[in-house]
Amino acid sequence: MLSRPVGDSGLEVSRIGLGTMTWGEDTGPAAAAEQLRAFVDTGGTLVETADDYGGGGAQQVLGGLLRGAFSRDDVVLAARGTAAPGDGPRASRGALLRSLDTTLRRLGVEHLDLWQFPGWDPRVPQDELLSAVQVAVYSGRVRYAGLVAPRGWQLATVAGSAAAGPDPAVCRPVSAQVEYSLLAREPEAELLPAARHHGMGVLAWAPLGRGVLTGKYTDGTPADSRGASAMLASYVAARRTGHSARIVQSVLTAADGLGTSPLAVALTWVRDRTGVASAVVGARDAAQLRASLAAEDLTLPAEIRTALDDVSDPV
Repeated sequence: MLSRPVGDSGLEVSRIGLGTMTWGEDTGPAAAAEQLRAFVDTGGTLVETADDYGGGGAQQVLGGLLRGAFSRDDVVLAARGTAAPGDGPRASRGALLRSLDTTLRRLGVEHLDLWQFPGWDPRVPQDELLSAVQVAVYSGRVRYAGLVAPRGWQLATVAGSAAAGPDPAVCRPVSAQVEYSLLAREPEAELLPAARHHGMGVLAWAPLGRGVLTGKYTDGTPADSRGASAMLASYVAARRTGHSARIVQSVLTAADGLGTSPLAVALTWVRDRTGVASAVVGARDAAQLRASLAAEDLTLPAEIRTALDDVSDPV
């Protein structure tokens, strides 16, 4: 699998990443191990996790794998941090560093390659937020920092504050993680241009439109799908609209013409958008993940890309 730099930083990640949102709940340790093996064997490096996935269970599962059959050097660890309820402002220095320490303890590692955190809280001064990054990097717990789901102006404000601070090279965020797919193109209005301007790479999550772009919901809700899961049904339903149905049909048509899967078409469209460092996919099992990894060999012809651009245009 090919790798790409994250923005203009020295951090490199596989252009398809592995998400762990369902690990510890729908995906147990054995199934997670099978997924990680398939991913690493294909040349994948970027593994994305968060301290609130499965109430911390995802990180515990991943940590167990890294202490067992897998080496820490096999992966680029990107962890998203959030402050637990009751911790006060989620972007305060104390809340961020507590979250970081909890993540490192669950994973059983000494550092994160990419620490992603909420980059905006009106109750917290920017210099306090960035001082947490400085402490994390200076202490060796973090190599690079990134933002989670910022708006374009928020990303620009944080980047400006970092550039004006005492140690811009250390505190500057190098990435922005955001939902981006043919069904969620809102980041193109402000976030993607802002990220490019400030030298940040985008990590696109839910590139398959929360599974809707695979076409599995065209004739109903499969019993084994996320749309039928009590935990994720509403999450998937938000992308099952009349507008999305037209986009899905176009993806199905493109896949049929190319002799590939709708999943591969939708994933490749996101993966190759300007500014995207990696498209992060989650999977129910290793077979489903391998179907996503097969997209590595696909390049969309210009006319199909243009057709998908037109039918999914948010305007």
